[in-house]
Amino acid sequence: MRQRGLLFLTTILMVALLITQLNSCSTSNSTGKGLGPKSKSLLDKVKDRGKLNCGVNGNLPGFSFENENGEYSGLDVDICRAVAAALFDDPEKINYRNLVTSDRCIAVSNGDVDLLSSNTTWTLKRDTNCGIFTQTIFYDGQGMMVRKDSDILSLKDLQNRKVCVLTGTTSELNLNDKMRELGVKYIPVSFVEINDVYNAYNQGKCEGITSDKSQLISRRSILFNPGDHVLRDKMWSKEPLAPSVVSGEPELFHAVKWIIYALIEAEELGINQDNLEQMKESKNPTIMRFLGIEGDLGRSLGLSKDFTQRIIKHVGNYGEIYERNLGAKSDFNLPRGVNDLWTRGGLLYSPPFR
Repeated sequence: MRQRGLLFLTTILMVALLITQLNSCSTSNSTGKGLGPKSKSLLDKVKDRGKLNCGVNGNLPGFSFENENGEYSGLDVDICRAVAAALFDDPEKINYRNLVTSDRCIAVSNGDVDLLSSNTTWTLKRDTNCGIFTQTIFYDGQGMMVRKDSDILSLKDLQNRKVCVLTGTTSELNLNDKMRELGVKYIPVSFVEINDVYNAYNQGKCEGITSDKSQLISRRSILFNPGDHVLRDKMWSKEPLAPSVVSGEPELFHAVKWIIYALIEAEELGINQDNLEQMKESKNPTIMRFLGIEGDLGRSLGLSKDFTQRIIKHVGNYGEIYERNLGAKSDFNLPRGVNDLWTRGGLLYSPPFR
């Protein structure tokens, strides 16, 4: 009898211990290992705030430019607007922050901005110290601009001549590499601010200026006499420009990445601002799934079911964004080239929405 009593008591104690452990696990799962409420993701914090903090250049027509009325426009700006549209159904719910080159990575890594969309080249080193890059939105390459009436026809003609360049950029590094390769001794004239670089070139303080070709074309448009300047030599670097978000925030990373993919996929599917309402009536399963008419792909991203519809309604597809900022409907009239869809010989390609 005594042994049975001890066995019964032991069983009671083991059951009580098990119940205590289960309660502890339940508490831990609901509060973050018992250490208090689980912290919100940055994506949730942005939603609660009701505005997206977006870092841009602000001085680069066609990509991100702030006019005298404080209005922003450009390809990079439209990426910010697409994210705001997906999150809030309002592309204007954005706090823009103009960033100089040296502050870009610091701002996104420190969380001063939620999203960096500032003509930033995706490189190995930046991929480890400049947040996490999402998806290339513009494929570019470096070039050199000189005065049309100069005798500079190629990079070799810059021997012992001054070249203006923005410090802390891949352009500065690429210039040094290329000139070393060619055996050309040049005189670098570096500045931290983009306006200072172009002002120096405009004032004749350097005989050439180098950067991404798209930037050179963009800034040439606001020089004193744009027609007096030409781009020399072919592109001599790879400059994939991509937005980035802070590391350790997978929810925001995935949301931004698939918002960009949505811009590309919408163009491939032929969905634009003008025909969105019509396309919502489509019986094509791919289109129905993409627009959230069928299924709920947005939920896995922390977005609404109709997040792609919001983007297209407010911002358009990638092709529409490109045309109004850089293409035929802009002052630059830049051909799409490699920035076209893969179905037309370009590099833009979205994974399937399914």
